[in-house]
Amino acid sequence: MTDMELIAGTMLGIGRGEMAGGLNWLSEGFLGAAEWRRGMLEMIFGRPLGFAESLVASLVVIGGGVVTLVLMIAMFSIWWERKVSAHMQSRVGPNRVGPIGLLQSLADGIKLISKEDLLPAGADRLLFRIAPYLAFAPVFAAFLALPFGPNLTFEPRLASGVFWILAILSVEVIGVILAGWASNNKWSVYGGMRVACQMVSYEIPLGLSIVVAVMSVGTMNLVELGMLQGGGIHTWVIFHSPFVMGAFVVYFIASLASNKRAPFDLPESESELVAGYHTEYSGMRFAFFFFAEYAGMFVVGGIQAAIFLGGWNDPFGLIGKYYAQWINSPQEHVAGLMVLNVIGAAMFIGKAMGIVFVQMWLRWTLPRPRIDQVLYACVKVLLPLACLLLLGGALWELFLPGWETQAQGRGIPWIDFDPWSWSEWTRGGAGATIILRSILAAVGLVGMGMVAMWVLYAIGTGRKIKTRLSEAQEIVAV
Repeated sequence: MTDMELIAGTMLGIGRGEMAGGLNWLSEGFLGAAEWRRGMLEMIFGRPLGFAESLVASLVVIGGGVVTLVLMIAMFSIWWERKVSAHMQSRVGPNRVGPIGLLQSLADGIKLISKEDLLPAGADRLLFRIAPYLAFAPVFAAFLALPFGPNLTFEPRLASGVFWILAILSVEVIGVILAGWASNNKWSVYGGMRVACQMVSYEIPLGLSIVVAVMSVGTMNLVELGMLQGGGIHTWVIFHSPFVMGAFVVYFIASLASNKRAPFDLPESESELVAGYHTEYSGMRFAFFFFAEYAGMFVVGGIQAAIFLGGWNDPFGLIGKYYAQWINSPQEHVAGLMVLNVIGAAMFIGKAMGIVFVQMWLRWTLPRPRIDQVLYACVKVLLPLACLLLLGGALWELFLPGWETQAQGRGIPWIDFDPWSWSEWTRGGAGATIILRSILAAVGLVGMGMVAMWVLYAIGTGRKIKTRLSEAQEIVAV
């Protein structure tokens, strides 16, 4: 075995447990995060590490990697939103710093670092200083449970990954409220109180919509969820039933409000409240709030992709098929497993960023409602709708269960059954289910195709509708 194969095998956890079939890979430790991290660190340092050394090295290596990923996603999203808004308003957007303005966010970060860190005279000094970090830390922690690939998850054996992300994201509201209260500014206090009303209220329909999806597959482990959706687009959770499709829409709307995104950006309300809860902040403390917002956009999009949209899997089930085949003899397919993980990570990030794009699209399209309309939409519309979807999803699973619940244990596509074989579905007693899923998948594909064509049409014809502002013309003396 070459050094490259040895390193790749260590990253994949090969040699530290074999998969015997079904879900044994979870208990055997093939994907055990602690195992492959320890093996990788031993390769780096060239000697066995003690417990304390391994813990510190893991925190430094993995923590540094996650921090870098979070910052890169936030910086790219800030640049991307500027470009999206510019296109919708017949402008060019950032185009000076770096190729097509890609380094504009980096330049803004350097500017914020150099700015003076102001502290209002009447502010609570301790709470004012720690509030930005309390807003950013939960978003950073949520990345630890996102399944970027079958082997690219910080802790794949986290049985309650969905619950972990929802619980940790709810802490963000504390940092935002503290920011408004500690600033000793009435506009900031108003913004903080709006956060308390809006974010906490919308977490209820958001959580119920996730319960509808989790109930249809029977697990909160995000890696296991990805494996269960590896058979193709008809095995994605969003197409399990009409109620799950409805839960997908409810989740998206509630995630906009929970993440303070327009049209539910009342906690900030730049035009009415002069930026609301972070009015008094400057420098890097101000930047942490924006890092938290844009990284949070990716997190809620990643949750939606992992739970509803197949996670890292492609629509044809090829990643799941080859992964199931090669995992039985990992020593012979080290390179292939590495490539599958990279492709899977690209699929996952692409799905999450697609949802982020829709969030940006809505921001520059819809007007901002009043706060009473925002709360009315939550209490009188989304909450009853989420309860009805929960009831309907439960009845659906009771009378029309899928292969996953009919098979002994929980059926994993390509491992326990062939997801593209009619006889396999009928053998599992789920013939009617696969017909309905196929219909829902066809409807979903038509809808997503129409949206994609709409966006491409806007990109292709937008420049012809109105002359865009571009380079300033040189002044010529008459």
